[in-house]
Order: sequence, then structure tokens, then C-alpha cells
Amino acid sequence: MRCWITVAILVVFALPLAIVWTGLTAKAAPADVAIVFGSKVTPAGEPSPRLRARLEAAQSLYGSHLVKHLIVSGALGKEGYDEASVMRSYLVSHGIPDSAVVQDPHGSNTRLTAENAARIMKGRGWHTANVVTQYFHVARARWACGRQGIHVVGAAVPRFFEPRDLYSTAREAIAIPAYLWEQ
Repeated sequence: MRCWITVAILVVFALPLAIVWTGLTAKAAPADVAIVFGSKVTPAGEPSPRLRARLEAAQSLYGSHLVKHLIVSGALGKEGYDEASVMRSYLVSHGIPDSAVVQDPHGSNTRLTAENAARIMKGRGWHTANVVTQYFHVARARWACGRQGIHVVGAAVPRFFEPRDLYSTAREAIAIPAYLWEQ
């Protein structure tokens, strides 16, 4: 019984704190590519505020010459738009060369984004990456990419916070042990 209580305490308190700490202290580093994880597109076909914040973080990485390429990953959302296509259009319309952006339209979850990014990177001879996602998702994104053989050297985290981050952090506290269990 004590073992289960200890596990419950870790999952409820320690793991969410570690997740938040990992994300908020993340730093970007020079790399071949940035992997930008998708998020919701609005019914009007525009990046949601959360997705726009990720794209701006990716834009900053590119603009500061920390990466030369961006992989934008997402899938067809319930709004009827391909996230990766919307992401690419946004970046190109904000000054990123079209040739620097690679689309992954099949990244419907973290695992698939990591798998697809690994395949893209291998095909282009890229070896190192930064992940670009919200602070609560950094730990799992890094871990998923690492499982696919991607050498993640850093992360870019937009300074964008909203109330649903509490739910998202709790979800990550469940998702990370589930990922570990799969191993």
C-alpha cells in the first residue's frame, strides 16, 4: 500500500513540477533543424494563439541562425485544415524562405511527429534538432524524439500561457509514464 501512495504522490506533485521546470528552463542550441510540433488551427484557417506562439519561437531560432531548417508537423484537424500547411504558410508569409521549411502532414501526435522527423532528418543528412513546443510538452517531445534516434540539443519554448496549461500539464504527467511503460 505504501508503494502505491508514494507513486501517487510522485505523479500528482513531483512529476508535474519536474515537467514544468524542464520546459521553463529549456534553452535552444545550434542545430541542423527545429522540429515544430503542431497545435490547433482556428476555424478560419489561421494558427491558434498557441500555435502562433510556437511559430514565432521557430522564426526566432531561424532568425538568430541557431537552425537552418524547420520541420513543421501536424495533421488534418477537426476544423478541416492541414496544420503543417497552415504552419508553413505562416512562416513563409513572415519571411522564412520556403526552401527552409519542410512539412510533415502526418504528425497527428507526439510519437508520429518524432518518427516522421527522424525519417526526414535521416533523408537530408541532419543530425541535431531543437524541439519547439509549449513548456509542458518539452520533456515528452524530447523523449519521443530521442527514442527515434534524434539528437535533441535544446528546445525553444514560447512565453505563452493560458489557463488550460494546468490541464495540459496534468495530461503530460499521465502521458510520460505511459510512454515509459511502452518502452
